[in-house]
Amino acid sequence: MNASAPDNNKKQRKLRTYPGLGARDFMHPWDIKATAALHRVPGFDRLIAKVMEYGLERILYLENIADNVRVTEKMFPRLYRYLKWSCAILGVEEPELYVSLDPVPNAYTYGHTRPFIVLTSGLVDVLGEQEQFFAVAHEVGHVKCEHSLYTTVARNIAAVIEIFSQATLGLGSLLGKGIELPLYDWMRKSELSADRAALMCVQDKDVALRTFMKLAGGAQKLYAEMDQDEFLRQIRAYEEADESTLNKVYKFLITAMRTHPFPIMRAKHLDEWITSGDYDRLARSAAE
Repeated sequence: MNASAPDNNKKQRKLRTYPGLGARDFMHPWDIKATAALHRVPGFDRLIAKVMEYGLERILYLENIADNVRVTEKMFPRLYRYLKWSCAILGVEEPELYVSLDPVPNAYTYGHTRPFIVLTSGLVDVLGEQEQFFAVAHEVGHVKCEHSLYTTVARNIAAVIEIFSQATLGLGSLLGKGIELPLYDWMRKSELSADRAALMCVQDKDVALRTFMKLAGGAQKLYAEMDQDEFLRQIRAYEEADESTLNKVYKFLITAMRTHPFPIMRAKHLDEWITSGDYDRLARSAAE
C-alpha cells in the first residue's frame, strides 16, 4: 500500500498488506472456541434474533451520531488515516469512526449491518500517535472478525435481557442470566484476536507493549520511566500466582465480569503469538 506510518523518530515505514486475509488466519483459538460455546448456550440464538428484531443496533447508532464527533478527512485527519490504513491492511470495508468525550480510556465497536467505532477522549489522551494507530486497528480487527453484534449485546446486556424477557413473558430473564458469564468470557477472548489484528497493522511489537503498559498504569508524567522488560516480568509473576487452587479461584472472581483481559495478559498472549513464529509466518505468506 502507499500509506506509511511514522516510527519513534518520525521516519516513514512502509506497511505490508495481507491480500486474501481471512479472519480465521489470525484469530486466537480461545476466541474461536468461546464463540462456539456461546452458540451452545440455550436461548442465545433466540436472544440475538430479538436484538436484531427490536433494532437495538439502530438505536445505538443514532445515539452515537447525536453525542459524538465523527472522524473524517477534515475532522481529526490523523485518526482517519489510521482508520484507512487499518482497513486497507486487513481488507475491511471502512466503518465510521467517532471520538467521544469521556475521560475513561476505552474504545468499542458496535453494530453488525453498519458497524461503527468509538474512541474515548481519555484513550486518545493516554496514547501516543503509533499507539492510537494500534487502538484504531484493534477495533477494525473486531470488524474483520465480525465481533460487533455480540459486543453490542454484551455491553448492553441488562437492556437486552429486559427486551428478551418481555418478548418471552419473563422466561427470557432466566435464560438471559445464564448467558451473561459465557458472553463476558467470549468478549475477553475476542480481544486477543483484535490485538493480533492490531499488531498486523502497526507491525511493531514495541508499539503494542507500550499500549498495554499505558492502559495498565499510564500516567503521562511517568511515561519516560516505563520499562518494557519489567512489564514482561510482571506478566510472569502473575502466571506464577496460579500455583495454588485458591489463587485460581480468585483470578476467576476478579475477571468473570470484565469486558477486557488484564493488559498484562493481553501482552502475554500477543508475545506468545510472536515467539511461536505464527506472526512471522503470516507476514511471510503475505509477502509471497
